[in-house]
Amino acid sequence: MTDIKSMTIEELTELVAAMGEKPFRAKQLFAWMHVNRVRTYDEMRNLPGKLRSRLAEEQPLLTVRAVQMQESARGDTRKYLFALHDGNMIESVWMRHRHGISVCISSQVGCRMGCRFCASTLDGCVRNLTASEMLEQIYEIQRLTGERVSHIDVMGSGEPLDNYDTLLRWIHLVSHPDGICISQRNITVSTCGLVPQIRELARERFGITLAISLHAPDDLLRQELMPVARRYSIGELTAACREYFAETGRRISFEYALIAGKNDGAEHAEKLAKLLKGMNCHVNLIPVNPVKERNYSRSAAPEVRNFQIKLEKYGINVTIRREMGADIDGACGQLRKRYQDAQNDSGAGVQESRSGMNLPGSGTGHP
Repeated sequence: MTDIKSMTIEELTELVAAMGEKPFRAKQLFAWMHVNRVRTYDEMRNLPGKLRSRLAEEQPLLTVRAVQMQESARGDTRKYLFALHDGNMIESVWMRHRHGISVCISSQVGCRMGCRFCASTLDGCVRNLTASEMLEQIYEIQRLTGERVSHIDVMGSGEPLDNYDTLLRWIHLVSHPDGICISQRNITVSTCGLVPQIRELARERFGITLAISLHAPDDLLRQELMPVARRYSIGELTAACREYFAETGRRISFEYALIAGKNDGAEHAEKLAKLLKGMNCHVNLIPVNPVKERNYSRSAAPEVRNFQIKLEKYGINVTIRREMGADIDGACGQLRKRYQDAQNDSGAGVQESRSGMNLPGSGTGHP
């Protein structure tokens, strides 16, 4: 079975030609799926009934189904639990900012990278998502809220560069001028640091922002926190980042989760500043978020501020990330694949809740 919603216009043109249809039907199909974001072929009113019936039989139109929605007490963050067509579950996060609506989406069911402070990787990776499943997280949130998404963070469950070919296809589709047309400059892709894929991505010369999950200023500490560091050293990673900037002209963003007593001291800030000296970059400090299976504690506010000041003294562009969604396990490092029992039946609607309620299941991870 092919996934029609993951097809490019060129691939759709080949598909409709094989069905004996004119090429213009491909653009109609693309618009129905990615502009109107319909759920069924019956809604594609300008397609012949015979073609709609054949497509429904041969090319199932896959969507995600919202099983649960949790809203933060402040009302600026919502976390959605989505069921996929094969019964797997993923989580996505909707956030309201002054600049518009952003959505943090997942790229895999689970994650195999093993970062010690992240919930997404606890049970490993079940499978990659398709481009249409990545798109559908955005489309379904727009259907449910009635509001246009302006920014996308690929920072949910999964390592996007571990699903590399699908990520490229998704970027082309989500930014296509005949589709939902979200500017590549409003897309951020986060990676734990897969060096060969970073170099490949640089050659694509996309306008996206690349965010590197760094979290330590030296190899020894990074290897303790992030198994990927045993394969690629910090020197290799920062060299790839410099190549990325040289190819794309896009500033690199470094994410640094501050863990009390682990990586938040003045000596760590000084090492980090020296590591990034001369690089066109931005450091995003994130007090680590609680994950019940982990025993890491977040740095206190004074330590976070002191870390920021130390970096600024060395001329590093740095901010402290605004906290959103921690009360619904929807903040950075908290997203995961999760399953429910009674709510998994196909007739279940969206379960809504406020953060104070005791809900079945657990959380996901975004920035």
